[in-house]
Amino acid sequence: MAEISATSFPSASSSALALRSTPNASLRCQNVACPRTTSSSFQELSVRRSQLVGNAIATSHVPATRVWKNQAIRAVMSGGDGQTVVAADSKGAEAGLRGKLKKVVLAYSGGLDTSVIVPWLKENYGCEVVCFTADVGQGIKELDGLEQKAKASGASQLVVKDLTEEFVKDYIFPCLRAGAIYERKYLLGTSMARPVIAKAMVDVAAEVGADAVAHGCTGKGNDQVRFELTFFSLNPELKVVAPWREWEIQGREDAIEYAKKHDVPVPVTKKSIYSRDRNLWHLSHEGDILEDPANEPKKDMYMMSVDPEDAPDQPEYIEIGIESGLPVALNGKALSPATLLSELNTIGGKHGIGRIDMVENRLVGMKSRGVYETPGGTILFAAVQELESLTLDRESIQVKDSLALKYAEMVYAGRWFDPLKESMDAFMEKLTEKTTGSVTLKLYKGSVSVTGRKSPNSLYRQDISSFEGSEIYNQADAAGFIRLYGLPMRVRAMLEKGI
Repeated sequence: MAEISATSFPSASSSALALRSTPNASLRCQNVACPRTTSSSFQELSVRRSQLVGNAIATSHVPATRVWKNQAIRAVMSGGDGQTVVAADSKGAEAGLRGKLKKVVLAYSGGLDTSVIVPWLKENYGCEVVCFTADVGQGIKELDGLEQKAKASGASQLVVKDLTEEFVKDYIFPCLRAGAIYERKYLLGTSMARPVIAKAMVDVAAEVGADAVAHGCTGKGNDQVRFELTFFSLNPELKVVAPWREWEIQGREDAIEYAKKHDVPVPVTKKSIYSRDRNLWHLSHEGDILEDPANEPKKDMYMMSVDPEDAPDQPEYIEIGIESGLPVALNGKALSPATLLSELNTIGGKHGIGRIDMVENRLVGMKSRGVYETPGGTILFAAVQELESLTLDRESIQVKDSLALKYAEMVYAGRWFDPLKESMDAFMEKLTEKTTGSVTLKLYKGSVSVTGRKSPNSLYRQDISSFEGSEIYNQADAAGFIRLYGLPMRVRAMLEKGI
């Protein structure tokens, strides 16, 4: 029994069809670019055209070439319309085991998974691999020795781009202005980083002439969606390769074995028991004991913040300057977006600010438990939202808060470049254009308290709100307002009492 499928590739003269042997001698189809040629030296296998998609029964008198590792793949399929589809030699320059791509830009971290993906792409797609690494504030140690690692894995080059200022200015700050918080707690650290990285990958693909992009996201997580929706939005012609959804590698040991067979240096760094993602906005922790929601995180797990119990015994006061809904200064000193956030991370981390432990709903349907450290971000959210209490009226705040829920959901789901999300950005920018001023905050043992706020555009008027007499507000007017405002409740009560 053989499983056979055909997939069209860009070239009009080729289709994709391949056979791979399995332990029970059945043949499983793989995507391989195959020229439509004939050869008397090839073994012929009659297959009905109607059976090219799905299961096909091969005639017993025709043997099939066994495919394994780097052995050649050669077989001829005769279709019912007289066309012949030929699988290509995996060692040839025309195609790999699954197809043919010219050049692939790979999101590269230098870890085990992405190190193995490089030779896997070359073997399976016969392509040149350009590794891409984005600096989004994950730390300089993450970038050390990457070029050597990438080339040792088989990449033709490594492209590194510093995206820190763009990340904060164009991705973090819009979310901050919108008040976007996912499921009451999550400040979207990983969600915001993926579109800026994916956008840069699309740019690099254009620069190096690549026809495909690849990532190392698993088929269970959210990041695969975030990367690929960005690719689709910015360049729908790019092909996307996601090895974790295609290859037979099941875990770390399989990846190490594959690396050894392909002479890929295995990263010698000690594997963390936690799955972590770090950027300038946050640090996330998942896995190990955190997979049980009943377990308390270990004290030594945290990396950006001290335990609130160990924080200084004296509070620290800071002032955040804000213009049109976006932070611009710390303690009276104007700073760039990335510099401001970096300094607040240091200050907030010292006081144990910004630790969140939550169970969230992933986009793919399952629940997951994660612990997040967002010291600077927590401070900024407190400051911006507090200033809005002075500059926005009740109806504006209510509408803004309701849209913030949808905004956060779209960012979490990877729909950064969705027209609806971009329209909400325009709304948020217009609504907060008068949100200018400053907020004073008190940081103490894990807590952020607002102690003062001021704005030249404040809607708060002391002469109106004061308990003292006012020419603008006549307290006697309240009686008529209450009678009118309470009229529906009064009518209902009268009906129930038969009045």
